[in-house]
Amino acid sequence: MYRLLFIITFFSFNAMAQTTVPFDSPRWKITGQEAVKEAHLGQPSLKLKSGSALLADANFKNGIIEFDIALSKARYFPGIDFRIQDDSNFEEYYLRPHQSGNPDAMQYTPVYNRDGGFQLYYGTGYNNAVVLPFDRWLHIKMVVKEKEAEIYFDNGAEPVLYINPLDRIPTAGMISLANPWDAVAWYSNFVYTSTDAVTIKSSRQFPKLPEGTITSWDVSTVFSEKQVDGRTKLQAADTASLRWKTLWADHNGITNVSVLSAVTEEKNTVFVRKVIDAGSPRIRKLNFGFSDKARVYLNGRLLYEGNDEFLTRDYRFLGTVGYWDALYLPLEKGRNELLIAISEAFGGWGIKAQLTD
Repeated sequence: MYRLLFIITFFSFNAMAQTTVPFDSPRWKITGQEAVKEAHLGQPSLKLKSGSALLADANFKNGIIEFDIALSKARYFPGIDFRIQDDSNFEEYYLRPHQSGNPDAMQYTPVYNRDGGFQLYYGTGYNNAVVLPFDRWLHIKMVVKEKEAEIYFDNGAEPVLYINPLDRIPTAGMISLANPWDAVAWYSNFVYTSTDAVTIKSSRQFPKLPEGTITSWDVSTVFSEKQVDGRTKLQAADTASLRWKTLWADHNGITNVSVLSAVTEEKNTVFVRKVIDAGSPRIRKLNFGFSDKARVYLNGRLLYEGNDEFLTRDYRFLGTVGYWDALYLPLEKGRNELLIAISEAFGGWGIKAQLTD
């Protein structure tokens, strides 16, 4: 009996064992324009500028990650990537030092096919207003469990950000301290604990999506935006060679099409398709938002073209997706095909829409 208790205690302790990885460890793959180990503000640190420190063997899914970071007074976005599957797919948390005190001073976003989604994932559960220090070390603790995470600053009792949900499927992966920007960040005292035995203190209930929310779309394979530029009518041949997959909207009603397709300079556009059946000719209102550009076709005819890229509306417009636009659809009796060509530049590739009477 005592032997059994000892074994259970031993393995429980080791499951929670904290792993410290100093920056002179060969486990790190450190690259960058500047990637220098130096003393900073009284602590040994890794100075990173346009660089990263990758812990390829972390195999981290659930647990705790802790590190110190010291920030420059600059416009840049230093942070950490985790559950990394490859250089195009991971979870990301970063700081915006130039927005200290503002609602977007920090950000969580999933990254799919190298496309970060700050324009799709914003507000409660994704960012929060915090004051970021510049004259001292900031201690960051991340508690990660399945689809949730909490971020703590300076050993505080309450999280400064509760992330719910983490958008990607929970899968163990690599960890990277990432600062791919032309300003310096310093990292120190990195430790992590891989364990399922962590507790998330926060909770959040998602409200029911509004009546009429489009919760799924057929999404096409990717093509060049030039194929729809200036096109006021579509023929059957324009979509005949495309392949389609069904993609579901999230709890906010947003469908992230970068889950299916990568963006390149040559190919940055997909169609999202919804078939609307009408018992008689009628008008239905479509409330919608998109990132970054949209061309709306109903039964092959162009009804709308818009651009909601970063800074297009004013100097602080982030290109976030909401019900910023509305369109009145003249439906015919029977089958109506709604096609929206969504083109991406950066920052999130997606759409949300709601049909009302």
